[in-house]
Amino acid sequence: MKGLIFILIACFIWALDTLIRYPLLYKYKSSEIIVFGEHLFLTIIFLPGLYAARKKIMRMKAFELLCFLIIGAMGSAIATLSFTKSFSLINPSLVILLQKLQPFVAISLAYIILKERITKRFLVWALLAILGAILISYYDIVSAINLIKTGKLSFDRSSLYGLCLALIAVISWGSATVFGKYLIKQGWIEKEVMAIRFAVGFIAIIPFMAANDIGLVFPMELWAKVSVLALISGVFGMYFYYRGLSLVTAKVCTLAEMSFPFFAVIINWVALDQKLSFVQITGGILLLLSSTMLQLANRKQERLEAQTNY
Repeated sequence: MKGLIFILIACFIWALDTLIRYPLLYKYKSSEIIVFGEHLFLTIIFLPGLYAARKKIMRMKAFELLCFLIIGAMGSAIATLSFTKSFSLINPSLVILLQKLQPFVAISLAYIILKERITKRFLVWALLAILGAILISYYDIVSAINLIKTGKLSFDRSSLYGLCLALIAVISWGSATVFGKYLIKQGWIEKEVMAIRFAVGFIAIIPFMAANDIGLVFPMELWAKVSVLALISGVFGMYFYYRGLSLVTAKVCTLAEMSFPFFAVIINWVALDQKLSFVQITGGILLLLSSTMLQLANRKQERLEAQTNY
């Protein structure tokens, strides 16, 4: 259960991060500079870790390099940019609806890459967890469905671009969970994975900065708040995330990650007085219960397999 708790702590920390991130996005209208600043600070913070792991990095296998490219370039940089940009191109409710596809991406890849078994019990609890996540975002999802039903959803070039960006984010984050788990199973420790992830993400964001001709002359307020974001979501959030991922399967992890919107709603309730509805509370309880039962069932299965092998 410790691994599941770590994942939930990470999601809570990421939800706290939204109190700073979204006001910055609305004020400066540039997701690139925020993501660039975060990765710049995080790369500097983890430079000692990169140096300590230099020999291991030089000996890494080709597939491990691919894994770091996926979790760093795609999962850390491109996914964040794509997700943020999609909000400005299509209705945010539709983006949130598409995000519910992320567990299907991660679970499928976990089955293919990690050979994680998908039992009937897992499917039952997984479906209940997804139902809980849907209930948490109930109002946004209903809004998106109404847009589709009434024909108010346009499919011009800009909208299709926004849909593609949202799907890129979903696929990238789902893939990052699985390939991050693969690296941990290969003996990479959390600090090493984080150090290389942020460095690769930093390199990956530079072309986007150059393509959009974004300079680095911004008020100190921006850089100060971005450094706080880097500490909150990058250092603390990702540390608890990878500690948890090392103790649970990728498929359990991706379902537990869906608790993020629930924690975000709770924080908005406390900080912004946006009260939780009965439907959202029910969804949160269902999601947390299902994630717990999945982890308990997973531990039981692991013990049975260990006894059989012994």
